[in-house]
Amino acid sequence: MSRLNSYRELDHLREQLREQYAKFTSTIILCGGPGCHASRSQAVIDSIRRELSAQRLTSKVRLLVTGCHGFCEEGPLMIIEPGNLFYCRISPDDAFEIVSQTIVKGEVVERLLYTDPALCEKLRTEVEIPFYRLQDRDILSQNRLVDSCSIHDYIAAGGYTALAKVLQHVAPLEVIKEIKASGLRGRGGGGFPTGRKWSECQEAPGDEKYVICNADEGDPGAYMDRGVLEGNPHLVLEGMMIGAWAVSARKGYVYVRHEYPIAVKHTRIAVEQARELGLLGDNILGSPFSFDVDIARGGGAFVCGESTALMASVEGKVGEPRPKDVHTVVDGLYHKPTVPTMLRHGPMFHPLS
Repeated sequence: MSRLNSYRELDHLREQLREQYAKFTSTIILCGGPGCHASRSQAVIDSIRRELSAQRLTSKVRLLVTGCHGFCEEGPLMIIEPGNLFYCRISPDDAFEIVSQTIVKGEVVERLLYTDPALCEKLRTEVEIPFYRLQDRDILSQNRLVDSCSIHDYIAAGGYTALAKVLQHVAPLEVIKEIKASGLRGRGGGGFPTGRKWSECQEAPGDEKYVICNADEGDPGAYMDRGVLEGNPHLVLEGMMIGAWAVSARKGYVYVRHEYPIAVKHTRIAVEQARELGLLGDNILGSPFSFDVDIARGGGAFVCGESTALMASVEGKVGEPRPKDVHTVVDGLYHKPTVPTMLRHGPMFHPLS
């Protein structure tokens, strides 16, 4: 990948990618999340890939491996576009029939459709399924559009457009003003206004400031942060970069627990890809803005979900909370102004909306 040195080059790459993807007549979307992975989704992915190659369809059919779709009990899951055709509980042995019947002939494999237990009937499309029909998947809506490990997919879907817009046209204080007007608040318990947090960090003295994405997620059975990092890590990076622009930070950390190996892997790949394209590092897209991100892995301590304990952990110390008489936006990581932000803030990390 060549470094992008301007906003025009980013737009040009996006148009090239969209033209390239438009040449595919069909797209097979396979869930690669941990739930489906436990149900042998990787074997299904490999079988579909071999079958497409054997039938010489790789130039016509796009195979997209995505993050979690949420309906883990029915995995491995597959969506075929166009048509939003939904197959579930797929096995590697189904690959030939899926490709030969559905992709080539346009015929539905009835036995792979989801059976609604209430209606006792098979449903053909994802949007018909009650589990999905009643959801408003705001943050995760992009998961099924992008390969988790492809910055090109994210860019083609509109990724880094918001960053480019902000760097060109929106001053840091205007970004903060917009966040304040949105009414966005933290959802870690305190409900602290995000705009106020950013404003205080922006006004704090000193040239060295940090942005930390708190994806520790210590609550038992909570997997929101993991789902975003596994399925669309560039969404997180872009949100962090916009926040860093707003508060004048040059360094960021994604704090994610070591027990989430897929999330760690995909986030690391995303950081490396963004650096290679020049979307992290010095003078991003030819602008005066410089920002880089490192990954800090937590050891699974519940207490490190608390911002000051998390910062102590990043510094290599025991993860213990400290008194809050001085806010972290003034005295945070390494005693520098720091914005700690949870993924569950939502819209901050949804620049494609």
